[in-house]
Amino acid sequence: MQNRAEGVTIVRDISGRIQRQIGQVIVGKVDVIELFLVALLCEGHVLLEDVPGTGKTTLARSLAQSLNCEFKRIQFTPDLLPTDVTGLSYFNQKLADFVFRPGPLFGQIILADEINRATPRTQSALLEAMQERTVTIDGETHVLPRPFLVVATQNPIELEGTFPLPEAQLDRFLLKLDMGYPSAAEEDAIVLRHSQTNPLLDLGSVASAEEIRAMQAAVKQVQVADVVRQYVISIVRATREADEMELGASPRGSLALYQTSQAYAALQGRNWVLPDDVKRMAVPALSHRLILQPEARLRGRSASRVVQRIVEQVPVPVE
Repeated sequence: MQNRAEGVTIVRDISGRIQRQIGQVIVGKVDVIELFLVALLCEGHVLLEDVPGTGKTTLARSLAQSLNCEFKRIQFTPDLLPTDVTGLSYFNQKLADFVFRPGPLFGQIILADEINRATPRTQSALLEAMQERTVTIDGETHVLPRPFLVVATQNPIELEGTFPLPEAQLDRFLLKLDMGYPSAAEEDAIVLRHSQTNPLLDLGSVASAEEIRAMQAAVKQVQVADVVRQYVISIVRATREADEMELGASPRGSLALYQTSQAYAALQGRNWVLPDDVKRMAVPALSHRLILQPEARLRGRSASRVVQRIVEQVPVPVE
């Protein structure tokens, strides 16, 4: 059995290869790529929300191609049915029996493109898969391959023909990330890089599924002191007590902040978690799990700002 130091070395080496490979396609966005790897290390799911053309789909495809994992893409539309996602059982006349035909959800890296264009009924088809890594069809449970990662994209400004994600669906995403516009220098580099060819065409895999599972096991061994664990819980509980909040983070939010802090520490080359790791992960791990009071929304408050304010106010452990 590997010790903690060896595990962190494995995480640093393999994640470094993945970051460099994705960097051949994605210009800049180092922080976003790093948080993507945090989700991968925790085997959690990612919600990418930003305006069209900022590279959401390209980032998801770059990650999938950098890993030797089965990639499936689902284009969500209003007429998409749950069985189009999960698969269905049909009667095979030759066998005189029902046969299960798996849907595109049976992969390892799943891109749910424009997820908010599907109806709530179709969105709910992902709930069991994202939480339990299984799909139940006609009373029979099918186990999904591991690692299993759902990367969902949505456009926050285009409301016509879209359906807001239910709170239960949002809570199953480990992180919510925003791409943001590139700087002038980054945009110039993007134009030059993509003017001749598509870098995705030549992007190969640099990590296997076995290596990903080894990294995920190593992250679980990263030490979290008692005072740091209590710091995590204090931040999450403070979201439930904030005046602007109608609904704070659930215990699943505590687990998300705890696990992502472990993964972030491992990416920094440490086998122990610092309070700064918790601070770094608080907004992407918690903001999408909160529901603001209507008055707070009218005043222009955002869940991200409320979480950031809570992080600044909760006492930091000093031991």
